[in-house]
Amino acid sequence: MTPASQLTTLIEWACVLEVQAPKPGNVHPGARFDDLDWRDFVRSAHAIAPVLVTAADRGVGAAVRDAVAATRHVAPSNTNLGIVLLLAPLAAAAARGPLRTHLAPVLAGLSQQDASFVYEAIRLAQPGGLGTAPEGDIAAAPPGTLREMMQLAAHRDSIAAEYTQGFPITLDLGVPQLVDLWPDGLADPREAIVGLHLELLARVPDTLIARKCGAAVAREAADRARAVLAQGGPATPAGRAECQRFDAWLRADGHRRNPGTTADLVASSLFAFLLAHPDRLDVLNPQWRQTDDSEISARSSN
Repeated sequence: MTPASQLTTLIEWACVLEVQAPKPGNVHPGARFDDLDWRDFVRSAHAIAPVLVTAADRGVGAAVRDAVAATRHVAPSNTNLGIVLLLAPLAAAAARGPLRTHLAPVLAGLSQQDASFVYEAIRLAQPGGLGTAPEGDIAAAPPGTLREMMQLAAHRDSIAAEYTQGFPITLDLGVPQLVDLWPDGLADPREAIVGLHLELLARVPDTLIARKCGAAVAREAADRARAVLAQGGPATPAGRAECQRFDAWLRADGHRRNPGTTADLVASSLFAFLLAHPDRLDVLNPQWRQTDDSEISARSSN
């Protein structure tokens, strides 16, 4: 069983590290979108962490809904719906004991009420690239449990597939990659996190790109990620140059090729990794978690 205070810290750091790393195609301190910059993601991390740690007691769906509502007070648009969806069941399981032991019962116990709360959260977040579905569309009431609704979307959304398959991308791909990329004592893991992002993107074509631009473009993004890795990734000059070209391609066309689902899976992988290796936080720069909170007050009063 992980104490709520420690879970809060781990959730915050997983989200903060995800946005601090200069991952190609995503928001980070060196690149923004028209309506979002990295500070919005840091503020969102602080907003959702104390909500998500209640998932074991209040239910995954309620935690998702309330975390999205908390985000709306600190960010101008959707920053973290996918992250919240991934972290809520992981936090619920971790609060009860070993993650792999308790995750399956958490997922099996998801109810229709959980689905209703998540549908409400999705409508509130208004994510891009959502589209419509012939069955289980979020514009209507969910006809089954949250896991059943995720099963309907699993073929087109990697986050939904994590719910139905037991989080294999996070636990069986993301965490082992971080074990290899983030050794004990590494004070700046941001390059390692970029490496994780590239590995995930290369192996699992981004489903947000697929929904917005089509499956062929998502496969091209995966091919381009593999090309970066083939040049040695961000650790080599050739890999960095290839990564810069990849980043420019992802950001063209008004950021429609943003690999947002991959970024969400980076955050869930970081959370699960840090849960097993909390000592990794001891040497990190605390400044990465800080931002100017004056804008929060201004937004909350509007």
